Amino acid sequence: MLIKKVAEQALNIVKDTADYIRKARIQLQGHEISYKPDQSLVTAIDVGAEERLVKGLGSLIPKSTFLAEENYTNAPKSDMMWIIDPIDGTTNFVHNFPMYCISVALWHNGKIVLGIIYEVTSGECFWTHSEIGPVYLNNSPIRVSPVKTLAESVLATGFPPSDFPKIDEYISHFKTFMTKTHGIRRLGSAAMDLAYVACGRCDGFFEYNLKPWDVAAGSYLVQKAGGTVTDFSAGGNFLYGGEILASNTWIHREFNKYFLTQTNE
Repeated sequence: MLIKKVAEQALNIVKDTADYIRKARIQLQGHEISYKPDQSLVTAIDVGAEERLVKGLGSLIPKSTFLAEENYTNAPKSDMMWIIDPIDGTTNFVHNFPMYCISVALWHNGKIVLGIIYEVTSGECFWTHSEIGPVYLNNSPIRVSPVKTLAESVLATGFPPSDFPKIDEYISHFKTFMTKTHGIRRLGSAAMDLAYVACGRCDGFFEYNLKPWDVAAGSYLVQKAGGTVTDFSAGGNFLYGGEILASNTWIHREFNKYFLTQTNE
C-alpha cells in the first residue's frame, strides 16, 4: 500500500465532506439536533458526514475497518482501521461558532500512519503521513512552538458535556495553570486543540474523557511536528485511556509533573 497515494485521495474526500457540512449547516433545523446518552449533541449532518467518509475512505482500502463517533463506536482493532470524527466540535457547529473540524486517522499494523484535521469554517487543513517528514498546514510545513517554560506558555483544554467524576481535580489543574502560564484557551474541539499545538499556536493541551476519534489524528500531528504526547502518568495510553497531555516537548516534563503529583497522592 502506498500511503502517499492514499493520503492524497483521503484529503480530497475530507475536503468534499467539508463542503457538504458547510452547505448543510445553512439548512440545519432544530429537529435534526438530538442528545446522546452522555448529553453531548449530535445532528443528522454528523451522521451524514460520517457515512460519506466511510464510503469514500472505505473505497481506498477495501478491507479496512472503521472506528468512528456516530455509528462505528464499538469496532474492534484491526490491522487497517480508519479512526474518524466527522464533526469534532458539534456544540460549536450547532451554535454556529466557527471552530469545528473533520478528524481522520489511519491505523496500520499497530500505529497511526496518516492524520488529517480539516477545520471546516476556515478551510485550514493540518495533515501528514508516514512517507513524508513534515506536518503541513495546507501547503506550508509547520512545527511546534519553541517556548521553553510553562510560565511562557499558552495551554488549551476542554470540558465534557456531562458526567464530571473528576471535576474537583480538573478545577484544581485549571487554577494551577491559570497562575503559572500566559493563559488557557478552550476551543471546543480536542482535535483542533491538538492541531494548534502541532502548529505552535498553543504550547500544550490536556483533557479527560476523550475517545480515540477525538485524539488519533491530532496526537499523530503533534508527534510528527516535534511534540510529545502522553497520558497523565507519562505513559503511552492516551489513545484509549481517556486522558491526554500534549505539548511542544520543551515544557512537557514541567507540565506533566502537576498531573503526576496528583496521581501519586
